[in-house]
Amino acid sequence: MVTAPGPERSDAGQQTPAAQGSMTRRRFLAVSTVSAVATACAGPLRVLSPSPGSPSPGSVPPGSVSPAGPASSPSASLSGASVVPVSPGVGRAGSRRTLYRRGALADGRSPQLELPVSILVEEGRIAWIRPADAEEDPGTRDGLEIVDASGATFVPAMVDCHSHLTGPGGAHWIERFSDPPEQLVATAEHNGSIALASGVRWIRDVGSPSGVDPVDGRDRALSLGVRDRWRGRRDRPYVRAAGNWIFGGGISVVAHGVQASNGDELVAAAMGQLDDGADLVKLYLDGPDPARSPWSVDEVRRVVEAVHGRGARITAHSGRLDGARVGAEAAVDSLEHGFELDEDVARAMLTNGVRLISTLAVMRSWLTFGRTTDLERFATPAGETVIRDRLARAEESVRLAHRAGVPVSTGTDFGGGSLRANQLAWEVESLVAAGLEPWEALAAATWRGGELLGEADAGTIREGGPADFFLVHGDPLSEPAALWRVWRVA
Repeated sequence: MVTAPGPERSDAGQQTPAAQGSMTRRRFLAVSTVSAVATACAGPLRVLSPSPGSPSPGSVPPGSVSPAGPASSPSASLSGASVVPVSPGVGRAGSRRTLYRRGALADGRSPQLELPVSILVEEGRIAWIRPADAEEDPGTRDGLEIVDASGATFVPAMVDCHSHLTGPGGAHWIERFSDPPEQLVATAEHNGSIALASGVRWIRDVGSPSGVDPVDGRDRALSLGVRDRWRGRRDRPYVRAAGNWIFGGGISVVAHGVQASNGDELVAAAMGQLDDGADLVKLYLDGPDPARSPWSVDEVRRVVEAVHGRGARITAHSGRLDGARVGAEAAVDSLEHGFELDEDVARAMLTNGVRLISTLAVMRSWLTFGRTTDLERFATPAGETVIRDRLARAEESVRLAHRAGVPVSTGTDFGGGSLRANQLAWEVESLVAAGLEPWEALAAATWRGGELLGEADAGTIREGGPADFFLVHGDPLSEPAALWRVWRVA
């Protein structure tokens, strides 16, 4: 969540340990058995197979099945196939088979597109990926939908690593967290729908107000009930949720926030969130004094060890420099926002495996309010100057972390900030404006987010993996704004 711009505070995102695997380039060959994984073949196309690992509890994507490669069959003409009329849809897995033909592929691991590429999807999983001139026989033509993807680009489904499902965003984002639970839960349903339609398949919620859930009757962070009800649904994103925020004693930016005045209370608050079912813990490292974190390095390190002892992760909002220093030295898994970093903090992040979650577009959003609201902190010249100065500092912080080798993931901060749930493309553009290459910014919104979550398939396109990708009009590796032009979600 982000607080109002200006000398007070600003909301920060989260991060997790350093990257868990290196990327590889492989060429495609025909696959000889149903369980085979693709290897090299003629043509420059790549299969991206994340290194295997055991997912943490609750981390297996709902409805996922064991990956299986395609059966071997000779290449064949599709001239006899019946072409099913295409109607764009969201999450259309199930029994139908779809052959996407002659698109380009941008996977966030290379600065170049691969093209032309064809992808066959069966039962919600990717059966094969081939150069368009080396397609395999897709099997029976009954029920086969053929999509002409020429001119479009396949993009891995994105991972919004910093969000707040129960908030609508906008210029009064803080006030909206005081809406009744019924309204907050309804807002989450809307957010899930529009996020998925924009190409976001994974959402990491890093703070939600507590209350009595109108559906399940439980009194806890409302995002946890939303997460549970969405499990197994293809019409909603997969969710990893932190529960409520944990603020320093005497501070609570939102109503019903959890507070902790010392190390004992901090550990107890974190354990309480995990007992409620949270997937991770979120600390708020900005205090009433912008120059000082509400807790010491030792206090935060203690709660980090306690959370890790429960097999969970811990992240920290960091809008100001001292909070970033404390979080980095205490080795939280990630720093959210990181609007104020210096070289020492960036080195500590790298040394201690602390990721950065960028949310630069929040301040770009604030700048748009100068013409669309009459709120003084946005609509006055003084307010605009404060925002522009903070944005410049935040961009430099991203550059410092990136140059130091800190893995960068990204999010919108929708709900807890001013952005909306379908605007992750804005953050990709913002990272490019800050100095990252377009493919690096796309990586931050796709597979780097998957690393953060410990999800091998999140933000990737691979044979045998889930058909979690979308198609955009244009090339996001040369024009990041193409990510706004979503044509179809697989």
